[in-house]
Amino acid sequence: RDYHKLMRKRLATLARWIEAEVGPIGYRAFVDSAPVMERALARKAGLGWFGKNAMLLNPKAGSLFFLGELYTDLPLPMDDPFEGEHCGSCSACRTACPTGAIVEDRVVDARACISYLTIELFGAIPERYRKAMGNRVFGCDDCQLVCPYTRFTRATQEADFAPRHDLDRASLLSLFAWGEEEFLEKTAGSPIRRIGYERWLRNLAVGLGNAPWSEAVEAALRARLPYPSDLVREHVRWALARQREKRRALIASS
Repeated sequence: RDYHKLMRKRLATLARWIEAEVGPIGYRAFVDSAPVMERALARKAGLGWFGKNAMLLNPKAGSLFFLGELYTDLPLPMDDPFEGEHCGSCSACRTACPTGAIVEDRVVDARACISYLTIELFGAIPERYRKAMGNRVFGCDDCQLVCPYTRFTRATQEADFAPRHDLDRASLLSLFAWGEEEFLEKTAGSPIRRIGYERWLRNLAVGLGNAPWSEAVEAALRARLPYPSDLVREHVRWALARQREKRRALIASS
């Protein structure tokens, strides 16, 4: 199931529990489903502080957790906001960002962020960021993974959050070979589905362009050249040019 729907379901369960205790209330649950200023609300609720990567950091969980909101007309006591910041002189997240998108402490240039480029951007990925993308196809967590507070994170035991269809082990070549029907089938209930098949191929083409040269990669890219999408073809041509450069470099060095 889509984790957004799962979390909203959990919040609705919480609301019904509250109703059982206090009577009928008005409420609405949100998990990435409306323009809610969730990080700012979470800080005011005492859940953490803004790290230098602009993520909400919790001292016991880092930033690897979901934020969900339950709006209600039930009068509730106010929580104390989280006081202070605990990043100190650490700048691991800024150093780790592949594209330098963290331009200042707590300021991220979304136009350079790989998560934005691979998920939110509908058009062509600017060439100046393609090499830095490496093999990232859907998002990027580098700034979170290097954060010292991440070591306190525990892996979830929720089966709904476990990888499906071997997506955690699949090769870029095998994913690039999927047809649209296979893409829709194997991303059902996953946030990946929302980028659509066209941008899926766009992102994979960039990843294959960044891969070490191989005949199989070059052949797979050539096979996609007739694909009926200007967006896909443009990224495939770029990737082919990268692969051919690497092939020539290998020949020259042998």
